[in-house]
Amino acid sequence: MNKSELIDAVAAKTQQSKSATGETLTALIDVITDAMKSGDSVTLIGFGTFHVKERAAREGRNPSTGKPISIAAAKVPGFKAGKALKDALA
Repeated sequence: MNKSELIDAVAAKTQQSKSATGETLTALIDVITDAMKSGDSVTLIGFGTFHVKERAAREGRNPSTGKPISIAAAKVPGFKAGKALKDALA
């Protein structure tokens, strides 16, 4: 499911307009992104937690030449599913 399909599904379920639903979804994504940029996690009880993971610097290999390369440390997004979501999928 892509973003437009998600908007269509949520709009149908809530009986709201697609444009209002799209604005709400975009605002939700922006709020979660801003919280994660500032180092906070966002917990939606029953659904899951969005958080920032620290990836340490490491050495890798260039696949075409086999030469070692240095891979810098990075912050990457993470998601941990909540119990209700896990149970719904079981």
